[in-house]
Amino acid sequence: MTFSEIEFIFNRALSFSFSKRKFLFMFPVLVVCGLMLVFCRALAVNAGQWIVLSLTFLPIFLSSGLLFAAGVVLARVYHHEVKMIPLSFKKILAQSWELLIGVSYLTLPLLLAYLFLWMIMGIFYLLKEIPALGDVLGVVLSFGPFLLVLGSLLLSFFNLFLLFFATPHIALNSRLKLKLAEDVYYRFKENLFSNLALLSLGLLPLLLGVGILSLAAFLTGANFFMQAETLAIALQWFFVMIPFCALLTPGILFFFNFAVESYAFMQKKTHKKAI
Repeated sequence: MTFSEIEFIFNRALSFSFSKRKFLFMFPVLVVCGLMLVFCRALAVNAGQWIVLSLTFLPIFLSSGLLFAAGVVLARVYHHEVKMIPLSFKKILAQSWELLIGVSYLTLPLLLAYLFLWMIMGIFYLLKEIPALGDVLGVVLSFGPFLLVLGSLLLSFFNLFLLFFATPHIALNSRLKLKLAEDVYYRFKENLFSNLALLSLGLLPLLLGVGILSLAAFLTGANFFMQAETLAIALQWFFVMIPFCALLTPGILFFFNFAVESYAFMQKKTHKKAI
């Protein structure tokens, strides 16, 4: 893996990240994901700490199935663009419909795992509320919530891992294989450093965009938003979320484009080793 090779696939993925048709496809998907986030944020207003913590991670796992399905379509579109094959979004969607339904269920185990962690977290909050003993138990058992929050963060990262590594496997092989997990694991294990480097590069524009936009949203909320009813707060975040999603869309498109480039690059590298 040379710098010139990485530079080439990075620039090519970036050049196809500003397509009008792909923007019009991905933007509504991000708006739906944003609505889930706004809804959870509104529910968290004046809620207890346990509810607030659960609603912080829940939108990630609720949105992941939708992003997975959208990523499969975008990966197929990008494959057509790079190969200069005439493409039709309607045709690709029609050909992928059954596959997209199956793909959307792949993230269900992650959601169930998170809900399990959330329920266990509730036990620690209940123990902390026991009269007289609650404060002592809260101090002694503080490692438990730490491990549960860490587990939630690791599940969120694994969600990104799946979006980056599994999406091109599914999109370019045209079917959900039973040994998908084995294929993804083998590819990752074959060259750990290269795959981590490619994942980091794929996430770089996205994380940079999310960081800047989140900072702008936080400062707007702190200095401009009215401290009003829950509905007013939700509406304020809703109208902020629309330009947020629009500006974030190219970063999402690049993420899936680069995932396809990384998959093809590592496949060629593995093939050369085999020869």
